[in-house]
Amino acid sequence: MDEATAIARLKSCGVIPVVVIEDASRAVDLAHALVEGGIDVVEVTLRRPAAMEALAAIAKSVPKALAVAGTVVTPAQAQQVKDAGAQAVVSPGFSESVDEALRKAGLLWLPGVATASDCMRAVAAGRTIAKFFPAEQAGGPPALKALSGPFPQMSFCPTGGVGLKNIGDYLALPQVICVGGSWFVPADAIAAGDWTRITALAREAKEAFAKVRG
Repeated sequence: MDEATAIARLKSCGVIPVVVIEDASRAVDLAHALVEGGIDVVEVTLRRPAAMEALAAIAKSVPKALAVAGTVVTPAQAQQVKDAGAQAVVSPGFSESVDEALRKAGLLWLPGVATASDCMRAVAAGRTIAKFFPAEQAGGPPALKALSGPFPQMSFCPTGGVGLKNIGDYLALPQVICVGGSWFVPADAIAAGDWTRITALAREAKEAFAKVRG
């Protein structure tokens, strides 16, 4: 999948689930539950040993979902997530070595930025789409709006502290292409296999997006 297509998928989904998964056997059912609720992008964070297997399972078995690898922090992980079937990558920060590795892998990358200096490094590397993280702790919508002044070429996916109470504040900003969050993929529901609850929460999140973006 080329970068333009992957970006279009992120924009149309609007609300990206940030998934921490303990048991890879839950991954496919989780992805199906999210798709049923209108969320067709799944970010699997590399925070647990089961993450790579879960990512691969979603990429292979749920073609309707865009498989995204999250928390990619080393160059070695770039090829690993590509081999697992990831179609896009998200990181909590910016690294020149990870940037180079993901260019070689040919994957869309959203590096994490929180400050003007972070944005300068990203722009210098030719990156114009980034994860604004941790969004609330970094100043929330006012900070993101301020960054758009010196960096009008950049678009953002704010993640970190985003939920139903403030999703509209972020989506109201034209430089925001989507938001990321974990509130609609709670760990207890995943562990219990409560896919009905996941689907309901996903639908609620999608409806909140639609209220702002249509």
